[in-house]
Amino acid sequence: MSVPATQTSTRPTVPPNDQPMSVLEHLAELRTRLVISLAALMVGFLVATFLPIPMTGSDPSQVIIAPLPGTTTITSEVIRILLIPVKDHVQAIQPGEVLFTYFKVALLTGAAMATPVIMYQVMLFVLPALLPHEKRYLFLALPGVFISFLIGVTFGYLVLIPFAISFLLQFGAALIEQKWAFSEYLDTVSTLLFWMGVAFEMPLVIYFLSKLGVISVDRLKRFRKYAFVLAFVIGAFITPTPDPFNQTLVSLPLYMLFELGILLARLA
Repeated sequence: MSVPATQTSTRPTVPPNDQPMSVLEHLAELRTRLVISLAALMVGFLVATFLPIPMTGSDPSQVIIAPLPGTTTITSEVIRILLIPVKDHVQAIQPGEVLFTYFKVALLTGAAMATPVIMYQVMLFVLPALLPHEKRYLFLALPGVFISFLIGVTFGYLVLIPFAISFLLQFGAALIEQKWAFSEYLDTVSTLLFWMGVAFEMPLVIYFLSKLGVISVDRLKRFRKYAFVLAFVIGAFITPTPDPFNQTLVSLPLYMLFELGILLARLA
């Protein structure tokens, strides 16, 4: 009498990367990602501050720092570009204001240059906790988020800032000559550009959250009236002018981005 062969159940082999990690391993992984991100930030800061690049401005006197004859730095070019809308209406009113502001802009520029590395490190840290389809969505989303941020910054610089600066300079210009503080102007402009870049990521974020099932089109539709009010509240905070025209110029694109997010969510 033959004995039937019994099938031995074997557990599927789990890839090493999918093995549960202890708390100490998570902390060690987090430390590695933070160290690499900080190193990328430091390299970006040094490159933006000191690396000589060919001069693109037509007037050499517009260069703040020229490491070599006929060259400038990335930070100097960024400051020169940001000063174009305001022309000759800025001045330094505190000792060391130009120097400190230069390094502050260099740090922001270095952070922007290091953003791809930082985003990649964040992705490597969260990747083991995601399901296979979620990992695929993450790889697709990250480049789009970065590109959307750049589009938002470009929109803010080419559309919003010229209108806002023109309004402020013309208001009371017949009686008062306006000269703005160099550091205050750059803080205002950089804040507006940053939040416009973040806002332009909204449609893509909504699309992938809908793709993952976190939100639905019906819930987004019910949130429409609140989104409209919230867009104007956010516009009031990030707009450098108190007039309703410039506030509307900021708020309406924010709400339209929300509507674009709903449209993309339908395709998810």
